[in-house]
Amino acid sequence: MSKLQIKPELKTISWKNPIHFLALGFGSGLAPVAPGTFGTVAAIPVYLLLAFTPNWFFLAAIIAFAIAGFYICGYTANSLKTHDHPAIVWDEVVGYLITVFAMPFNWQTVVVGFILFRIFDILKPWPIRWLDKFVHGGIGIMLDDIVAGLFAWACLFALYHYGLMF
Repeated sequence: MSKLQIKPELKTISWKNPIHFLALGFGSGLAPVAPGTFGTVAAIPVYLLLAFTPNWFFLAAIIAFAIAGFYICGYTANSLKTHDHPAIVWDEVVGYLITVFAMPFNWQTVVVGFILFRIFDILKPWPIRWLDKFVHGGIGIMLDDIVAGLFAWACLFALYHYGLMF
């Protein structure tokens, strides 16, 4: 099968179903290579919409997106009859939003936050790998990216706190 062909299981996805649309990161999860990276790219406009809101609103949005994500990702995984299909990237959206929460709004936050989140999401240091392997369903799909986002947030915070980024 060519990398540009749609995988057979994805043909069960209904674009009329808003749950599938969100789970696939507004369609970014259908990228033939690196769907998680494309899902993270899809999170950037969401960040741009939230960046100028008060921190309490941004945090409330993250919490709402995460709680909804437990259902959204689990529902779509069941539709695809697989756990954590690579096309399900709502978890990347939430993980990236966690990474950039309460950080200065500038291009460095966007780029360095993106890189840090992708590093933690791809390498999956403990306990992220453990969560990815042993926690299943929508919660499992979301939880490893939530923790990756928290790790990336801590690194980004340290870079700002110690004056390595302005």
